[in-house]
Amino acid sequence: MGGQQSTQFPDGVPIGGACDTVSGPAAAPDCLVRIRGLSFSRGAQVIFDRVDLDIARGAVTAVMGPSGTGKTTLLKLISGQLRPDAGSIEVDGEPVETLGRSALYKLRRRMGMLFQSGALLTDLSVFDNVAYPLREHTKLNPAMVRKLVLLKLEAVGLRGARDLMPSALSGGMARRVALARAIALDPMMILYDEPFTGQDPISMGVLVTLIRQLNDASGLTSIVVSHDVRETASIADYMYIISNGKVMAQGTPAQIAAERSEWVRQFMDGLPDGPVHFQYPAPSLAADLLVRGVG
Repeated sequence: MGGQQSTQFPDGVPIGGACDTVSGPAAAPDCLVRIRGLSFSRGAQVIFDRVDLDIARGAVTAVMGPSGTGKTTLLKLISGQLRPDAGSIEVDGEPVETLGRSALYKLRRRMGMLFQSGALLTDLSVFDNVAYPLREHTKLNPAMVRKLVLLKLEAVGLRGARDLMPSALSGGMARRVALARAIALDPMMILYDEPFTGQDPISMGVLVTLIRQLNDASGLTSIVVSHDVRETASIADYMYIISNGKVMAQGTPAQIAAERSEWVRQFMDGLPDGPVHFQYPAPSLAADLLVRGVG
């Protein structure tokens, strides 16, 4: 599985890896992120079991799966917040798992992160939230910081909200301000952690459009972690579906839509029962009802 070898869906149909498959405006000659043999556990719980992933440069790559399958953990591993138990993670040719603190911080400055909660600083205005990374990591003069902040806010449609405090923002506006902050340092890559969670249909549509437009207009690489199937598939160049520590399927949105695996279809179509059972394992109801003297 990955850019250097053929992989197969459960029904045996071979496809190329992410870096081989992306075409059109987002086409890229190489991988920005290359993961090989990734294993990671929390105590006895296996999160990833020898997983291979490629993230094509310049593309929008979706990582999807049910809640609790390690999607956010994957972003933390890519950004070096967590270290794998085994395997390798390369970002722009650098081995993340072996970098020292200084080199890791330098690499992280080239990554933007849109947190699930937005994570705006509540005591700072919209303007100052977006300006924060510029003031922390550059020596730009105040006039240049102002111009850059206004440009980033213009890109997300919120230049007019620059003086508002986070408490005055709707959920969708807060997420867009967080996105403006994520692109403040012109990163090579943005990591989106469940960007559509809790959004109304209009806000969700705005975010979907912004992610695609910013990726293409700025030459970014985007990793979108989500379980919102329709919205994510509409903007993804390539998709991975993960569960039980493994990649269950991978391919373009069209390839995933054609996948006949029962597990993949249950997830993509939102079916209430299937390989992932509705009923939690238990004795038969009749046997349970006949047990006496149990509270």
